[in-house]
Amino acid sequence: MFTKNKINEIIKLLEKAYPEPICALEYKKDYQLLFAARLAAQCTDARVNTVTPVLFKRYPTLEAIAGADISQLEEIIHSCGFYRMKARDIIAAAAKLISDFNSTVPDTMEDLLKLPGVGRKTANLMLGDIHNNPAVVVDTHCIRLSNRIGLVNTKNPEKIETELRKILPPDKSSDFCHRLVLHGREVCKAHKPLCNACCLQGICRKLV
Repeated sequence: MFTKNKINEIIKLLEKAYPEPICALEYKKDYQLLFAARLAAQCTDARVNTVTPVLFKRYPTLEAIAGADISQLEEIIHSCGFYRMKARDIIAAAAKLISDFNSTVPDTMEDLLKLPGVGRKTANLMLGDIHNNPAVVVDTHCIRLSNRIGLVNTKNPEKIETELRKILPPDKSSDFCHRLVLHGREVCKAHKPLCNACCLQGICRKLV
């Protein structure tokens, strides 16, 4: 297990390498990020970013999404995969946001998990990016990198979230996870990690 000083060093090195830890999903309204995250399940962010402009132009308000014809919505999001389930969840979540949350994305894990199609990963994304609350978004990059680096020793997303919450400063946790995504895409790739170009040389368990 890394010491607090080592954790802080890892954080600083990633901050230097990736000074702007923005979410790759594009959105303008809070609920748009929620639905983009739902579409991103088993789909690339790049693909989602080509679909959501069409989706939100066709349905420019929550009310429009809640009242959408499901077959038409399915057609728009078809390329994202699992389109029937995703369309159903998006329409139902829009209706629940209107009926239960005054048309706003809730700011607690408990309430976010009440929304159809929303799990802890998406809920944490909303807490961090929309509400600026401490959050740990455990996606495939976070699972891979946190294990490779040596921060955790489990592939279970909820256990990883719990372990990272213990060691990461709350005000750094959300951005840290975004930086793991960037580092995972650019350097610490799944099949061919570019270890010689890694900013964490000398710290990463894989390289020590």
